[in-house]
Amino acid sequence: MSKRAVKQIVRGEHAVDGAGVHLRRVLGLRTVKEFDPFLMLDGFDSTDPKDYVKGFPWHPHRGIETVTYLLKGKIEHGDSLGNAGVIGDLECQWMTASSGIIHQEMPKESERMLGCQLWVNIPAKYKMTHPAYRDIKREDMPVIEEDNSLIRVMSGSYKNRKGAVSGDFVKVQYLDVELKPNSIWSYRETPNNQTLFLYLIDGTLSVDEPFTHFEEKACAILFKSTSDAESEFDEVVVKSGIKGARFFLIAASPLREPISWGGPIVMNTKEELNLAFEELDNNTFIKHKI
Repeated sequence: MSKRAVKQIVRGEHAVDGAGVHLRRVLGLRTVKEFDPFLMLDGFDSTDPKDYVKGFPWHPHRGIETVTYLLKGKIEHGDSLGNAGVIGDLECQWMTASSGIIHQEMPKESERMLGCQLWVNIPAKYKMTHPAYRDIKREDMPVIEEDNSLIRVMSGSYKNRKGAVSGDFVKVQYLDVELKPNSIWSYRETPNNQTLFLYLIDGTLSVDEPFTHFEEKACAILFKSTSDAESEFDEVVVKSGIKGARFFLIAASPLREPISWGGPIVMNTKEELNLAFEELDNNTFIKHKI
């Protein structure tokens, strides 16, 4: 049986964003081509509130979706559509910025703040559609228990169980996988023409056989096997270490479109990007209101 092989492991680097939030920027501008349609992934893990309580005050987005998933912690949020709420342990905030939204995300003091934010690019023809906001609660996510694993289905599907969402413009497969110590888990539900990567958030994990080990808070992108050109669904095989592993499996079809990226706004051309910032300056950025 053909297996997906590790193509690249990305560790990322420490960064400070928002009003002073310390995080690890794992994916970013340098990884856009390989991880298309995924633009950015920021991981956060801290037991010190000073690392994150200053938060992300009001700021704009256009042309992307932001997916903030918490394993532990609490974040209050609000937006220019009038939405407001709180996400906590095992909950997600899925925001589709599209034509433009202004929002804030303010983490609250917690015993541990553990999770990540993923940016998903929006296809050019949908970038200026109506924005949307979703809070995904833990009860919204199907949970599948297997012999040595527990899988939460945030988006997409797993073993015929549909997730809380599917993605409006980019169909994202987003699984939260917990593996018991010294366990092997295999997966074969994503076609080879999709980008697929693993983000190890806790524990130790090895991928492929012979197994390639990678450290927590890193991403491993897996490509199709070159040994079997006929295979449409190559298998993903992972093995946890003595402490088990917690990782996210994330996949989607690449867009293969040009990108013009400026801070919180991602468009396709420099002209579109310049227009977005001009509209911010003259207060015409928001196209859709309540």
